[in-house]
Amino acid sequence: MQFITGINRQQVLIQSLDNYIAKENPVRFIDAFVEKLDLQQLQFQVAVLNKEGRPAYQSKLFLKIYLYGYLNGIRSSRRFEKECSRNIELQWLTHNLQPNYHSIADFRKNNPTALRNVFKLFVLFLKDMNFVSGDLIAIDGTKVRANNSKKNNYNPKKIERHLNYIEEKTNEYLKQIDVSDTSDESIKISGVAEKLERLKTNKLKYELLQKQMDETGEPQVSTTDPDARALLVQGQVVEVSHNMQAAVDAENKLIVATHTINRNDRNALSAIALEAKENLQVDTFKTIVDKGYHNGGELQRCKDADITTIVAAPEIVNSNEKGTTKEYLVTQFIYNKTDDTYTCPEGKTLTTKGTWHEKKNEKKQVLYRFKKYRTADCKDCPVRQLCTASKYRELDRSEYADAVEENNLRYKENQTLYRQRQEINEHIFGTIKRQWGYNHTNLRGLLKVNGEHSLICLVYNIKRTMNIMGIEKLIEAIKNWQPNYKGIAFLFLKWLRFKPFYDLQFLGQSLVA
Repeated sequence: MQFITGINRQQVLIQSLDNYIAKENPVRFIDAFVEKLDLQQLQFQVAVLNKEGRPAYQSKLFLKIYLYGYLNGIRSSRRFEKECSRNIELQWLTHNLQPNYHSIADFRKNNPTALRNVFKLFVLFLKDMNFVSGDLIAIDGTKVRANNSKKNNYNPKKIERHLNYIEEKTNEYLKQIDVSDTSDESIKISGVAEKLERLKTNKLKYELLQKQMDETGEPQVSTTDPDARALLVQGQVVEVSHNMQAAVDAENKLIVATHTINRNDRNALSAIALEAKENLQVDTFKTIVDKGYHNGGELQRCKDADITTIVAAPEIVNSNEKGTTKEYLVTQFIYNKTDDTYTCPEGKTLTTKGTWHEKKNEKKQVLYRFKKYRTADCKDCPVRQLCTASKYRELDRSEYADAVEENNLRYKENQTLYRQRQEINEHIFGTIKRQWGYNHTNLRGLLKVNGEHSLICLVYNIKRTMNIMGIEKLIEAIKNWQPNYKGIAFLFLKWLRFKPFYDLQFLGQSLVA
């Protein structure tokens, strides 16, 4: 039987690179999209023509390389350099240019804010194409491992453990020296001086770390990536991570807002919700969120911004050591808004003096204000032991209680709608982390990590839009589209005002970038 044979390797062929790239190849969209962009308007560091010396590469070249790479699971700058010389799609995209890995890496490192702006601009394109409705948004977060090992993350307990070990080993070596000096027999102790010096150096290191935490008030410190934090990932599993937030439109499961923080979700709702509102340029929308985001202050800020929240309400925890029966939990007390009182299950009225008290954290920062409610009828109440172990039952009402109660009522009334949450955004994180392998970052610092995560979310939106619309129609749409760069600059500056999760140093870097 005759086998299929290929062409002769020595045969000279007359072909253009364009013949190797099909019309529906994704690289054609990448090329059309980047050529449409004005990189200066997006705040990229754009290369200029030099009168002398070697010419620079165009900045658009690097953006094309990164979009292609992240679409195909390539993140390493050294891998990019290799692919530019052997990958025919990249050869077509780059006009057969082969920049070195250092230049490629610098582009991503130096343009995190601009990468965020490209993501925002593409969201506006999706809105103009009616791919996102802006009516229902699901918000969630996922932990992404930082470029900082657990070994290089410290908290007070860990530092204390190291210092105790150093003290113990130091005493042990000193004891050995004393025994050697007083003993008639010669005991050989090798390298004790060097070991003591090393212990002394390590002690100084841990003391400086402790001093740093005392001065900053931070509960932990990371030495490789100062912005990384040890976060609870699942159950009792802790990883040194960043927390990637995403707001996903329910229409076509496309990401409309994203940013990365270095703490848990509890105080993250309003920032990502406000960012989504600004990106979509809508007056209001409805958002469904899991109970990890349930926080009175965050719900109030969303309410003030005309964002309707449906956040799962956490279970009421019984704080009474002797146990309060189900019939007398705080949820059974009825608040009377007109006269600012509570009515207990026994029909008694709990009143307040109207004094606002402050709830503070460990740093003495005010978290929220609250009023106290109580009644003298508790003293003679026949069922007091079922309600409280104290002489009086006292209730606290937060300044954000109205927003919390309205949200909890919506949650109870919209169970079917709330169940769509996982269908809308959970698979996005699964695709990004499990299928594409973007479960960690090699970059350091929140500013750069935000740039990479914006690039990842941009690529996700591009790939999903290709599947929905088709590449050829998408190319035609992007060529006919007129970007609104003024809108992007306005959105970015307004977003900065709603960023309580970043420190002032980060804000300064963002504004200068």
